[in-house]
Amino acid sequence: MKAITNGRFLLPDETGAFEERTGCVLLYDEMGIQAIEDAVSFDAARSGVTPTDVLDAGGRFVAPGFLNVHVHGGGGADTMDDTPEALATLRRQQAAMGVTAFLPTTMTCPWDDITAALSRVRTAMQANGTGDGADILGAHLEGPFISPAEKGSQEATNILPADFAKLAPFTDVVRLVTIAPEELPRKVAGSSDGEQTSGLEPVAAAGVAPLAGCPADERDWSFVEACKRAGIVVSIGHTAADYETAAAAIQSHGVHHVTHLFNAMTGLHHRRPGVVGAALDTEACVELICDNVHVAPVVQRLVWRLKGKGQLILITDAMRACGLGDGTYEFGGHAVTVTGERALLADGTIAASIATLNRCLARFRENTGASMADVITTVTQTPAKDLGLGGERGSLAVGKRADITIFDDDMTIFTTIVGGRLVYGGRC
Repeated sequence: MKAITNGRFLLPDETGAFEERTGCVLLYDEMGIQAIEDAVSFDAARSGVTPTDVLDAGGRFVAPGFLNVHVHGGGGADTMDDTPEALATLRRQQAAMGVTAFLPTTMTCPWDDITAALSRVRTAMQANGTGDGADILGAHLEGPFISPAEKGSQEATNILPADFAKLAPFTDVVRLVTIAPEELPRKVAGSSDGEQTSGLEPVAAAGVAPLAGCPADERDWSFVEACKRAGIVVSIGHTAADYETAAAAIQSHGVHHVTHLFNAMTGLHHRRPGVVGAALDTEACVELICDNVHVAPVVQRLVWRLKGKGQLILITDAMRACGLGDGTYEFGGHAVTVTGERALLADGTIAASIATLNRCLARFRENTGASMADVITTVTQTPAKDLGLGGERGSLAVGKRADITIFDDDMTIFTTIVGGRLVYGGRC
């Protein structure tokens, strides 16, 4: 048994909301969190804790381990790299930013390259519980089922129609898939949403923003239904959809996730609310990149007021240049120039980020004035629930995994514990 003492613990109250508590001792081992006791009455010997197994947090925050549901790379490595060492590098780098579990995120590349990447992720998942980094929960498939009109830094020639048959061999790996709902085909006579059909009629020509495409109830949603049955979360992103199509996906078809809100989607106009309007007007969880490059601080504040901690998930969307400094790097087959906080293609398009998750949290807290307990919810409890993992991850509670992060007021990470094992830092 091990213990953490002298911390500002972020623990769920009787409603499940996080609150800051002191005077606690958290007892854990590799089987999970065993107890949370009062420090005054704690008896180490009675609890089977030796002095060397007591970690003094030094008055720092003790929180659930962070979840990063959208990260392409970092430390020179990328999810698409054809080497197992790339994912090992990502494990270590994520742990250094307080992340205890993450979704390596693919690009819109040739399908054979994507399947090779998914196979590597599957192999890497088998190493969870060993080694020196964060767990891999599965993959986030960001493309190729997206819109050519909102491809961002993705490669248009590799975009494909949404086809569940392509995902079927990888339902144990793909945890989250981003799609453009307006690119779903039109129903044909006799088809239904319950089973994907063949011979579906395209809604719009490639490269044409189908804002005036067919109504949502005339589209074939069988891809979405098949993903839901397989336990894959479907997200709206890289999309030129109008408000009506996006809202129908969320409200009528159970698409409860939006990929990097504002970026690569139709924006909020007072007469054309777009995907952003649908995301803010519904109960969908939205990703937000809070590096102050992708989304301005004032807009971060507006999203916080509208969505709150229960529907907001902070992400990094980081690329391989994260942690490496200025220079020219590769991302999705394109040259990307990094200067300061910006990573740009030659035409000026923003290409992912170079942000770390702990730094995004610090900026978001500064921009919004939100409490530490509320900010941390956006990378713990909210993404865990969104992915259907709330029963084992996302909060410090007896019976849950011992995934723990210790950090100070400016979000400097001191210790990361994954499954009861110290994987980054040490004694505070």
